[in-house]
Amino acid sequence: MTASEDRASALISAWQAELPDVLDATTELSKRIMLLAADLDEATRRELPEFGLTPAQFGVLVALRRAGAPYRLKPTELSRALLLSSGGTSNVTNHLVAEGLAERLPDQGDGRGTLICLTPRGIRVAEEAVRANAAAHAEVWRGAPAAAIEAATLALREIAAATEAPRTAGRRRGA
Repeated sequence: MTASEDRASALISAWQAELPDVLDATTELSKRIMLLAADLDEATRRELPEFGLTPAQFGVLVALRRAGAPYRLKPTELSRALLLSSGGTSNVTNHLVAEGLAERLPDQGDGRGTLICLTPRGIRVAEEAVRANAAAHAEVWRGAPAAAIEAATLALREIAAATEAPRTAGRRRGA
């Protein structure tokens, strides 16, 4: 049994003892996802110092790189992609600009607007950091059977699609 499985089992056993009426399949699934997410987050955080990045800086670099060539986004698009406030995005961007990883360019489509763009160095750092992060995540999953990972991926994709519809409808209604 892995350390993660030990933690999950201990957590679930504690809830079964304390409030058995609230522990159902969704609760157990939620707890297991939260523990795995914490393990993946920790794996990411271990890699970032090698690149001199904070999690927020990594997030900005990755969002810009994921946008595809020419690796640029409007500040509002970047904030939306990262779920950061405009002030938080601006602070992170200021640091990346100072480090030569990103630059602000005039938005040719909006005379008052700017675009945040990766520099060639920013592209290289983003790609190296993403590769290191992917390797760290693969290490978290090491030992899990490939068939189980594939089945879990498909199941979570289906669950995400089923739960997204009610969330989207609620946002449209102003909920």
